[in-house]
Amino acid sequence: MDERDWSRLVFLSVLWGGTFFFTGVALKELPPLTLVFIRLSIATLILLPVLWINRIPLPKGVAGWWPYAVMALINNVIPFSLIVMGQTYIPGGTAAVVNATTPVFTVLVAAAFGEERLILRRVAGVLLGLCGVVILKGFEFDVGSKQTIGIALCLGATTCFGFSALWAKRKLTGAPPIGAATFQLASGALMMLVLASIFDRPWHLQMPGVVTWLAILGLAALSTALAFILFFQIIARSGPSNVMLVTLLVPVSAILLGYFFLGERIEAREIVGALIIASALLVMDGRVFRLLSRSGPA
Repeated sequence: MDERDWSRLVFLSVLWGGTFFFTGVALKELPPLTLVFIRLSIATLILLPVLWINRIPLPKGVAGWWPYAVMALINNVIPFSLIVMGQTYIPGGTAAVVNATTPVFTVLVAAAFGEERLILRRVAGVLLGLCGVVILKGFEFDVGSKQTIGIALCLGATTCFGFSALWAKRKLTGAPPIGAATFQLASGALMMLVLASIFDRPWHLQMPGVVTWLAILGLAALSTALAFILFFQIIARSGPSNVMLVTLLVPVSAILLGYFFLGERIEAREIVGALIIASALLVMDGRVFRLLSRSGPA
């Protein structure tokens, strides 16, 4: 990765870290499902012109839309809803740290379905990541506590992301990246319209204030639409293994934004848990060991 790609990676971490910040602001006036629906809808409207500029055709029929609908369900609808609901119990910084375990569950799902072997380095990374989550939660286990519920919801989201990676590899390989992003967001927006109408009844809600609308626009335009475009740019230039390094940076951005603008606090134990999770991702990534072996004696 050159300096330009590193700057893009840092910028992407700020955009995705901003997800938890914007969500924390918007949740003060909007219920979770309605917020996810608005996020997906606005992001879809932003990406549609990009789709037209690149002359990417719409999928044809049920068979054409089916892979994107499933992807939307396990990559947008369920995990986004779980993360937003989780943030009603825990700070955005903590939610971002839990979300950083996504590669751990991606490896486990891939191994369970025979896509990848669980080599020693990955096993060690998985175990280390799970230890980080335990430390993040604390050793006092209370099923009914707010922190337990919030972390459990966010862990459910990371598990969904693991299955979405498997589905994308099997069903969406070769699909245009911008098309895949737009089609899944559009499918997810339709699903969230149904869910929000049933559970939230948004037409009965009061009109949100200016600050909430700005947070929604930031969430949809910056943390979703622009982030997707930047994400695929980095993949095209530097490959998927490099772009996954963003999971190490997102919690830092989320914690700093929450601390300075939302007054959120994070305990020393949570910082230790975050560092252990980061170490687990580095172990699973493996490039640190390769660099050390190259710098060692011939």
